Amino acid sequence: MSPSTPSLPVIDIAPLVARAPERAEVAARIGEACRAHGFFYVTGHGVDRALTQRLEALSRAFFALPEATKMQWRMELGGRAWRGYFPTGGELTSGRPDWKEGLYLGTELPEDDPLVLARTPVHGRNLFPDIPGFRQTILDYMAAATRLGHQLMEGIALSLGLAADYFAERYTADPLILFRLFNYPTQPVPAGLDVAWGVGEHTDYGLLTILRQDDIGGLQVRTGEGWIDAAPIPDAFVINIGDMLDRMTGGLYRSTPHRVVRNTSGRDRLSFPLFFDPNFHARAKPIEGLPRPAVVDDSATRWDHANVHAFDGIYGDYLLAKVAKVFPQLREAVLPS
Repeated sequence: MSPSTPSLPVIDIAPLVARAPERAEVAARIGEACRAHGFFYVTGHGVDRALTQRLEALSRAFFALPEATKMQWRMELGGRAWRGYFPTGGELTSGRPDWKEGLYLGTELPEDDPLVLARTPVHGRNLFPDIPGFRQTILDYMAAATRLGHQLMEGIALSLGLAADYFAERYTADPLILFRLFNYPTQPVPAGLDVAWGVGEHTDYGLLTILRQDDIGGLQVRTGEGWIDAAPIPDAFVINIGDMLDRMTGGLYRSTPHRVVRNTSGRDRLSFPLFFDPNFHARAKPIEGLPRPAVVDDSATRWDHANVHAFDGIYGDYLLAKVAKVFPQLREAVLPS
C-alpha cells in the first residue's frame, strides 16, 4: 500500500472544537472510526501550525546534539518522574530494543506539589534540554494537545450516547499527561543487535494517543485486512484509543495494535505522541448500558497476551506494570518501594 495514500478515516473536528450543533455528526463519525479501526486522523483541531513547526525544528536541533551531550538529560536523572533522554535502542517492546531515541516528558509539577511530595511515580519535573525556547515550546504544545484531548473525549462520550462530560467527571478532570519526542534514525542497525522495528507491535495503555508525525511516515496499523500505513497528512493528527478505553467500553472500541517500521528514508524521522490518560488514581470501570461484543477476551491474539478486561485496579497500577517492561533498568527508580 502506498505510504502517500491514507487508509484511515479523516475527520474534520472543527464543529466539536467550537461546540457547534454539528458536533453530534462529528461524534458519530468518531464512533464509527473507533469501532472500525481504533485509529483516525483529525483536522480542524485548532492547534497552531507555527507551534508544531517550532516543536519540530527545536527537536531536530536537540537530536542533532552529540549523544554525550544528550545524556546530560538521561532518564536515570529523572527518577520516579520517569522523564529524560534515552539513546537509540534504549527502549524495549516485547523484550526487543526499538530503533529510536527519545525524550520523555509530562505535566510539569513543582517539588512541593502534593503528588510529588507523596512520591507518586511518573509525576514531577521535566528534564528540559538547554536549547533556547525549547522548554516553553514543549509546555505550550502539551497544553494545546491536552485541550485537544479534552475535546476529543467529549466527542467520544457523545458517540457512546453519554453526556459530553462523562469522562471528565470520572477520569480526566486532572488527566495523566505523558509526552514523547521520538527520533527514528536512518542509520543502519549495528551487527549483532536484536532490532526488527522502529517500534514493535503494541497497543497504548490509556485513553487516547494524540500523534503528530513529520512527513516521512512509518506508522502501521493492524486491521482485519492486514497491516496498513498511517501515512502523514499535513497538519493532521493521528488519534488512536488505548487499553483503558477498550476496557471501559467492554471491547466496543478496541485498542488497536500498531508498529513503526525501521526508518530507511535517508532522513531522520520525528514523531510526537502525547498520551491523554486517566488520572493516576482513577479506577477504570466498564460503562453501563453499552452493547457488548460477543467475545471480549482477546488475550490469545494480543501482542502481550493480556486481557485488559480482567484488570481491576487504579490506572497507575496498570501503567507501572508496563513501565517495568519498557525500561527494566529503571524499575527501581520508577516503581514504588
